[in-house]
Amino acid sequence: MKTKKNQEVIDGIITGDYTILKTFYKRNLPFVRKYILQNGGTGEDIEDIFQDSLILVYNKLCSDSLQIDLSIHSYFIGVCKNKWRNQRRKQLKILYDNGLIDKKEDDTQSVIDTITEEDQAGLFHKHLYNLNNKNRNILQLFFEGKSMREIAIITGYSEGYARKKKCISKNKLIQMILQDPEYKEYAI
Repeated sequence: MKTKKNQEVIDGIITGDYTILKTFYKRNLPFVRKYILQNGGTGEDIEDIFQDSLILVYNKLCSDSLQIDLSIHSYFIGVCKNKWRNQRRKQLKILYDNGLIDKKEDDTQSVIDTITEEDQAGLFHKHLYNLNNKNRNILQLFFEGKSMREIAIITGYSEGYARKKKCISKNKLIQMILQDPEYKEYAI
């Protein structure tokens, strides 16, 4: 999209024009914030992704290696989304590697099955991280294999209340997943 306004924004990013950069932040930050928060991120993640993406776009613009066929704003939002998805994949991989979810590799498993399982795990983790801290903490302790007695000691709840809280948290998580439109794609 070679409009005059788009070119002004691109030139402003390259030259570091304060007014254009400030306007660019104000216009794009709400979209990035909403996307990252809806997909399990934090305020710190928003800042990191926004800055990393802006630096990436700046470097590509300065090196003339960027051919944009749409608005710089749309391109930038796409870069932020891709950076966030990549970061989430790495975070989920760390969770898997640390044993939060014990998954055995099956060499006979098809690529499609593997992709579907990863998407389902991503959906699960997206909603797990959207739970409030107390509910998420109870479930994470449970997934780590802690007994209800250990969970009660860690959280300060009685053993009976910890058990009840785990059930409530699990049911909230299930309801959130069932209401997600992505879930219908994976359900048979």
